[in-house]
Amino acid sequence: MSNLIEDIQKDVRFAESLKACMNCGMCTAVCPAAEFYEYDPRRICDIVQRKDESSLEQLLRSDTIWFCGQCMSCKPRCPRGNAPGEIISVLRNESQKFGYFMDSEMGRQQVFLMNAIGSNILEIGYCVHPDKVSPDYHPEQGPIWEWYHKNIQDLAPKLGANYHGKGPGALREIPHEDMEEVRKIFEVTGGMDLRKKVLDKE
Repeated sequence: MSNLIEDIQKDVRFAESLKACMNCGMCTAVCPAAEFYEYDPRRICDIVQRKDESSLEQLLRSDTIWFCGQCMSCKPRCPRGNAPGEIISVLRNESQKFGYFMDSEMGRQQVFLMNAIGSNILEIGYCVHPDKVSPDYHPEQGPIWEWYHKNIQDLAPKLGANYHGKGPGALREIPHEDMEEVRKIFEVTGGMDLRKKVLDKE
């Protein structure tokens, strides 16, 4: 088994995210996800802080770390200045890195997200774009979306969008040199390697 604690501590986000959790439970009390799921940010901080490799690996193989909505409501409320939501980001990265995410239902959704949203960012510079949400593949969007999708060329300017236009504005075309910079950021930060690891598990 890898030394997960050492690996997690190498992440630049870790030192600022977990200083000294005193298990007050404030993060769990304000967490929207904790209201709807069996999810407890306080417990996650505790597992990481105790440095119990077995518990940590079990956590990385579970659905638990995927319940967080990354709203960061926890950060400003923590009396010790911890950021449980950021710790979750580090843990998710670790789960993907070692392939543990494939052991949980919610974790496996990362493959779809990398294929859809991840590809969109690298190809067109947007997470979600109307061109990529075709009514044929997304009937759950309903008849209004189908109508919007069909009439977007005329409707977008009326809504203040610069649909496929040059210059500023929502839905604008992202210049080639900017897209190259986005891809370079993914490469330099390890995002491309992580993406490949996730997609290789498909």
